[in-house]
Amino acid sequence: MNLQSIKQRFGIIGNSATLNHALKTAVQIAPTDLTVLIAGASGVGKESFSKIIHNLSQRKHKKFIAINCGALPESTLYSELFGHTKNAFTGATTERKGYFETVNEGTIFLDEIGEMPPRLQQFLLRVLEQGEYVKMGSNKVEKTDVRIITATNVNLIDAVKKGKFREDLYYRLNTVPIKVPLLKERPEDIHLLFRKFAADFAERYKTTPVRLDEQAQMLLENYAWPGNIRELKNIAQQISALSEDKMINAEQLLAFIPNALKRNLPALPNQVDSSSSDSSGFYEREILFKFLYEMKKDLGDVKALISELALTNNLQMPNHNTSTNTPPFNSMQGYTSNTPPSNFEDNDYDANFDTESTTPNPLIINSNIPKRDNNFSEVEEIEESLSLEDMERELIKKALKKHRGRRKEAAKELGISERTLYRKIRQYGIEA
Repeated sequence: MNLQSIKQRFGIIGNSATLNHALKTAVQIAPTDLTVLIAGASGVGKESFSKIIHNLSQRKHKKFIAINCGALPESTLYSELFGHTKNAFTGATTERKGYFETVNEGTIFLDEIGEMPPRLQQFLLRVLEQGEYVKMGSNKVEKTDVRIITATNVNLIDAVKKGKFREDLYYRLNTVPIKVPLLKERPEDIHLLFRKFAADFAERYKTTPVRLDEQAQMLLENYAWPGNIRELKNIAQQISALSEDKMINAEQLLAFIPNALKRNLPALPNQVDSSSSDSSGFYEREILFKFLYEMKKDLGDVKALISELALTNNLQMPNHNTSTNTPPFNSMQGYTSNTPPSNFEDNDYDANFDTESTTPNPLIINSNIPKRDNNFSEVEEIEESLSLEDMERELIKKALKKHRGRRKEAAKELGISERTLYRKIRQYGIEA
């Protein structure tokens, strides 16, 4: 069974590489009985992965149950998992079977395992290692055969270091780790998910599904989505229910996501805000900062070239602490006077400095330094374009050249969606 059929069967939307990797791992380990730890932030769909694993396993005809370990008190959670005998505690008028008994030979999904109380962690470890448990109020050892899948939205390694989670239990649970990506890590899937949620809403309430124009799509793809897929679904349902227009632009979308333009980047003056219909300012800002970063690297290369020339030609740099009587130093002619400065000793002279002539020695270029075009004038003035569009065009060209025309990799390098890159290529007439 290929990934596409898996997605269709379980309603998984998206084609990002990180999502496909997580799905592939889940499919591969499903036929086994290995314990799985699904890691990911709240709202990314961890429970969906547990259902995929169960339904593709040999236990698919047995029971599956999901329990949130952080939603129940310790005593209640113990009773739910392991059961209790009659009169085990006040109010226990009858015996109760726990999930490790009722779901025997099936699968138990323990969500938010990092919130499980420390006392219960040792009992869970016994189930994992020996398949044994004891009901509350009983001394009889019971046997169980269940597959345990766990999930967490916290870093369990940090919890282990803080003494909040047992180290032996962590390594027992982490037999096969699966990392579910954040929604912001798969921007190419955001619009697909939005369309799916909008279509589901329209089908349920017999209305026309809402759509987003190009700028609204770009705004949606560049939002951080702290609530992940759950937040995106809520936004899609809000827009579907409250918007009078079925074609949503960026300004209308901002009414539902007021923080969409807030970025963790330095602000530029006269930048687009929520009152403006042009919502592409944040995108140009990111492109500009990437361009400035490239300029910084180029400046570093120039510094390295100058240092290489100085070392190759044994050049002596001017001393900035010399007295005001010291003649100025010209980088091409040495000192403008044939007489050395009075505060210099004999051994301060460079071996290549000729006190009888101002004609400089030939400059030695290291053969390892790339040869450059010598067709330039003695003094060449270059007026650099400060146009944001020119900077953006050059940066896109550079990214395409670096990745040999592969637009998907170039878009990833630029930090934009592939759709946006296609639009910019057409806009600037770039040959790719």
